[in-house]
Amino acid sequence: MKKRKAIYPGSFDPVTFGHLDLIERALELFDELVVVIASNPAKKTLFTTKERVFFIKNAVKRFPNVSVACWKGLTVDFAKRSGASTIIRGIRATSDFDYEFQMALTNRQLAPQVDTAFLMPSEHYFFLSSRVAKEIAQLRGDVTAYVPKFVARKLAEKFRG
Repeated sequence: MKKRKAIYPGSFDPVTFGHLDLIERALELFDELVVVIASNPAKKTLFTTKERVFFIKNAVKRFPNVSVACWKGLTVDFAKRSGASTIIRGIRATSDFDYEFQMALTNRQLAPQVDTAFLMPSEHYFFLSSRVAKEIAQLRGDVTAYVPKFVARKLAEKFRG
């Protein structure tokens, strides 16, 4: 039987418990998942690609069927090249859906053989984003409820100067 493989692309700057929740949900549906740290020229990241890879690899090490990759280019091209049939996208609110729906339709035009699956995080993480975690950390707030402890330490280091 063919293994079901999906990719979960994003900037993951930094990885949050919301991201990890979606990874666990995706693993209920797919045999293999590749977390893809995508390069988005429109986004200025706080952490380097190397740091983000380190964070995600440490956060998912308990899942043997999850791997981490970096990609500069169209997400559908990575999906095709890696043999993934599905792109996982997280949806928190209707504003997310509007953007993600547009991207899914564009990706379908570019690669009809690659589907997009929208997953909602647990209601506990529904409000959470990397941006929110960074803003709390920048104001010296405790982010350990939102990101793994090793990420919380690095956020504190970045904002202490």
